[in-house]
Amino acid sequence: MRVVSGTAKGRPLKSVPGTGTRPTTDKVKEAIFSMIGPYFDGGAALDLFAGSGGLGIEALSRGMDSAVFIDMEPKAIDTVRENLKAARLENKAEVYRNDANKALAALEKRGRSFDLVFLDPPYRHKFGDELMAIMAGKGLLRQNAVIVLEHESGYEYPEHISGYSRLRYALYGETAVSIYCYGSGSETDMGEGALE
Repeated sequence: MRVVSGTAKGRPLKSVPGTGTRPTTDKVKEAIFSMIGPYFDGGAALDLFAGSGGLGIEALSRGMDSAVFIDMEPKAIDTVRENLKAARLENKAEVYRNDANKALAALEKRGRSFDLVFLDPPYRHKFGDELMAIMAGKGLLRQNAVIVLEHESGYEYPEHISGYSRLRYALYGETAVSIYCYGSGSETDMGEGALE
């Protein structure tokens, strides 16, 4: 794994030791950012099931001002910190060990809000839409915030989730990516796609 583009392009990233996390491949990462960016003029990102931190770090490298990384696993938190240091982006990041629901409550208390959110929960959990509803209810999303939801290709989330419209759905082998926009009210169609 590496940083694909931006200020930290080419910097190698470590995977979380063990088999508990499933890192987003460079191919899928590049595809995601070609759909949502590929570059950003500032903004705040949230990487909620951070794993190695690869998606949030890529967002910082491509122009996001700041990112919050959250994971429950101590090994993942250590890996995120190492990868941020390797990418020289630690000054733009906050890293917390917490579960998703407690983390969202803590972020609400701090009055935080985000332009870009990465949701990559373990594939056995099918609660991405519930987390999106919680984020909206807690005021954690700015207008037109983009949510990138990774899930197994055998499961499909609805096109419309309260307050969100799906902009894009794409398949990459066993991985599916659903991209949603929050609060725009638009029915923008970025098209459907598949990459084998």
